[in-house]
Amino acid sequence: MKLATIGVGNAGSKIVDRMLEFESQTDRNLCQHVHAINTARTDLAKPDYIPEDRRVLIGDTNQKAKGHGVGGDVEVGAEVAKADIEEIRRAFDDVDIHEVDALLVVAGLGGGSGSGGGPVVIETLQEMYDEPVYGLGVLPGKYEGGRPALNAARSLQSFVTKVDNFIGFDNDAWRAREQTIEEGYEQMNRELAARLVTLLAAGETDDSEVAENAMDSSDIIRTLDTGGVSTIGYAATEVDNDAATGGLLDRWSTGDAAPEDDSSKATKIQGLVRRAVNSRLTVPAEISSADRVLVVLSGPPSEFSRKGIESARQWLEQEADTVEVLVGDDPRRKSPQLAAAVLLSNVTETPRIDEIQNQAVDAQEKIAEQEAVREEEINDLITDENDDLDPVV
Repeated sequence: MKLATIGVGNAGSKIVDRMLEFESQTDRNLCQHVHAINTARTDLAKPDYIPEDRRVLIGDTNQKAKGHGVGGDVEVGAEVAKADIEEIRRAFDDVDIHEVDALLVVAGLGGGSGSGGGPVVIETLQEMYDEPVYGLGVLPGKYEGGRPALNAARSLQSFVTKVDNFIGFDNDAWRAREQTIEEGYEQMNRELAARLVTLLAAGETDDSEVAENAMDSSDIIRTLDTGGVSTIGYAATEVDNDAATGGLLDRWSTGDAAPEDDSSKATKIQGLVRRAVNSRLTVPAEISSADRVLVVLSGPPSEFSRKGIESARQWLEQEADTVEVLVGDDPRRKSPQLAAAVLLSNVTETPRIDEIQNQAVDAQEKIAEQEAVREEEINDLITDENDDLDPVV
């Protein structure tokens, strides 16, 4: 698959930057066009891989933003994006849409720029292009408080209803407690980038070998065609690099290989796929609630096993209770790892989203109560006890 990838806000831009980093480290070719859109000038200076001429500052003339961000205010984030919509449109003038299969908008949903500006960018892209527009949103952790949860719950509604599919990432499920917040975010961004690139870059023509079970962009698009919320599982294991010398023709050979060798490879693949699904998903979900499933196995071709791939597919059909399961391989001769990336499309049982919605409702009620109390306290402060004094005007 070829993507035009847009990071909106600080979190979204950092994730896109880590995607480019992972591409460069693994010789992949996914992101054909990249952009970072933000309301804070200082945040736009942070990316290491996004070209400077692909960084778009919005809200520079807005009195509430002035190029310093929107202070976590989702309403201001949306207001700024709408006001500068023509500048956002111009940023995509040089995108050769014939070179891309889809567009991906990435944003953190707990802040203001991504949660407010992201849906505006998505709506604009939907108007400009016929290609699918996907969203990737980072859900704030409980520890981040009520306001981010309220932002996320509101923005999530806009994201899911506007995009062709929404991939979620839950901070709560990923941040290690012993890490600082900054260390946690950096690690999470890299974990997410590895999953996205491994999954979405499969099937592209680059320096890798041609896959036996070819996975192309149409397979990915079809899996995501369900709409709704999706999640990604991932697992990897180290392999002997010498095993990467196997060729395309002898990859599936059974004549010279000992039966136990192929059986061992099959067992490894089955275990890897199970671990990818049963370990941490990007957003926790009930596997059986998925509509469709797509699996990409990536690594040295000599590590692949037709028997293992077929067994993994059968197991997933049973676990997800669907026959809509696609499995493909992405040969990476020089890779020191065998990895499995699993896309569970349109999962409908995601407890964390329910928690965020409940937290958001509580936060909204508390904010309304605080505003009412604050207004009364201010009034008590500036008026005399008997209300004998009148204001000047």
